[in-house]
Amino acid sequence: MAGKGRAPSDTKRPLGAALLAASATFSLFLIGALVWGWSVFYAPGPEARQGDATIVVLPSGAGVSAIGQSLKQAGVIRSTDMFKAAVTLTGADRKLRAGEYEVPSGASLRSVISLLVSGRVVRHFVTLPEGWSSAQAYDILMAEDILTGEIDIPEEGTLWPDTYEVTRGESRASVITRMQRAHDRNLAELWAQRGPSTVVNSPDEAVILASIVEKETAVAEERPMVASVFSNRIRLGMRLESDPTIIYGITQGRPLGRGIRRSELDRRTEWNTYQIDGLPPTPIANPGREAIAAVLNPPRSDALFFVADGTGGHAFASTYAEHQQNVARWRAIERQREGLPPVEEPAVDEPPPEAGAEITLLPQGATPQ
Repeated sequence: MAGKGRAPSDTKRPLGAALLAASATFSLFLIGALVWGWSVFYAPGPEARQGDATIVVLPSGAGVSAIGQSLKQAGVIRSTDMFKAAVTLTGADRKLRAGEYEVPSGASLRSVISLLVSGRVVRHFVTLPEGWSSAQAYDILMAEDILTGEIDIPEEGTLWPDTYEVTRGESRASVITRMQRAHDRNLAELWAQRGPSTVVNSPDEAVILASIVEKETAVAEERPMVASVFSNRIRLGMRLESDPTIIYGITQGRPLGRGIRRSELDRRTEWNTYQIDGLPPTPIANPGREAIAAVLNPPRSDALFFVADGTGGHAFASTYAEHQQNVARWRAIERQREGLPPVEEPAVDEPPPEAGAEITLLPQGATPQ
């Protein structure tokens, strides 16, 4: 007799139900975890401890764990584990870039990761203008609080005027080194292009004369003509008589803040080209490319004098009589600006003084000392 089929075991029913229940529970847990993670990913992050943003510096070569720790310590994320999970799941772990970042206050985890992937780093620049002295360069670098370390005032004329990108924590000494290397590289390039009309005999002399040219005019187009005047004076054995050299002998590269006094014009210093022959012993500033190029290839002219013309530039002259006329016009402009009546200038019968690139004019009311 064939046997009857057996009914399903009672033990299998509870097991299946348990598996289904466990699967449902796990699914609910997984969904909940995803929802929670998703909400954390997009939810506003911590507020900045100060101001509207937090600066975070991520060093080159740092791994995900180290980056997460830096972000947590800076207070821009709440959890390093969530950060590591998020960058892993999104594939951003292979795209994070080193640098300095400004993280907005309350930025979500998603926004923080997007910022680190974008590479939109904070950039810092330091500018040394053409014609600024090494003492002024020292002041610029010491005032930049993202830089570190102490420095001495560099040797005058050894820095290349330019804009340099710097990073937070970089040493001031390393920035100086970059400026000096740029100076050496550019000077060598310009020296190789010098022409037969130059009166300087070495790159050092080129920088000295170019520094005087740079300080004499703020008009870039005038640099070649100013260089021509000084070159002509050197050829004739005339003194340069440049006012900025007087100031450098007084302040060593810092602004004077007033007019030059007669006593200072007459006082002998190593740099006072009214009192010394030829070039001073050192530059009086850090000249730029155009000033050095002008000294190394000065245009041919017979100009020996120049004085301010009232427009921001200068009037040039080849004779002392012509120069005196230009000086008279400049004095009339000064008197007009100060609301004073014009005066008739006496005729000039005496010969010119020993070389004079520019007659020093004492400010109104100044007393020679």
